[in-house]
Amino acid sequence: MARKPDKSGSNSIAHNKKARFDYFIEETIEAGIALEGWEVKSLRSGKGQITETYVLLRDGEAWLLGAHITPLSTVSTHMTAEPARTRKLLLNRRELDRLTGLVERRGYALVALEMYWKNGRVKVAIGLARGKKQHDKRAVEKDRDWQRDKARIMKAHS
Repeated sequence: MARKPDKSGSNSIAHNKKARFDYFIEETIEAGIALEGWEVKSLRSGKGQITETYVLLRDGEAWLLGAHITPLSTVSTHMTAEPARTRKLLLNRRELDRLTGLVERRGYALVALEMYWKNGRVKVAIGLARGKKQHDKRAVEKDRDWQRDKARIMKAHS
């Protein structure tokens, strides 16, 4: 029987913080992911990583590339575990068609933002992203610093 994730922490498995730094995230989509048994066991023990992960749309299907799931040492010996294999994302046809149109015609990119548990299943939050230029990154950082300083000043005067 599958063990549920502990209630003390969040249901999050892995975050891709670099994606929000490198891209403007326009929209977030939730997708299921097709996994093998050993991958689910590894994710339950927190051995997943999606830092350099992106989504590729090919032949009417969505594929997750670059996700790394480290196999546990207890994986059976009769099979070989492939940690960085391409995994299929589970989306309905309407979502796939819409995403394909946006990526091909408007030049958006699809990046994985987060991997998490939902109702005992692994889900991936996919971001419809537009790339940031260097000056955009500086402006965002400058604005974030100003918001932090402004909050400190307001707190000191209260």
